[in-house]
Amino acid sequence: MALAHELELDLVEISPNADPPVCKIIDYQKFLYQQKKKQKEMKAKAVKVVVKEIRFGPQTDEHDFQFKLRHAEKFLNEGAKVKAYVFFKGRSILFKEQGEILLLKFAQALEELGKVEQMPRLEGKRMTMFISPKKKK
Repeated sequence: MALAHELELDLVEISPNADPPVCKIIDYQKFLYQQKKKQKEMKAKAVKVVVKEIRFGPQTDEHDFQFKLRHAEKFLNEGAKVKAYVFFKGRSILFKEQGEILLLKFAQALEELGKVEQMPRLEGKRMTMFISPKKKK
């Protein structure tokens, strides 16, 4: 402790359970600053997953389907996940099969760019499906 005081640094206990306890003489504020900096750097390098949504109706016609398909292709090329869903309003819930067929057709059209992460599943008035981008080689 006298040596640390003489050098105007801090005495930090590294391993208190060791016999004898291990201590180190360092500038504690500088140590904390470097730790914070490392964490910030690691956070910046982490991959952020973006989820883009595309909404269909159960009776979406071909032109609208192609239009939304092009958007999905763009999203997958940018590396974002795509959440495609069919929204059923009122009595259109009777056309569950049409919604599922539409989503499967959508997945098949995007087969080269992405893979289906979750098959179409009905949740309340929505039938959702997730498509994630394929890894680029």
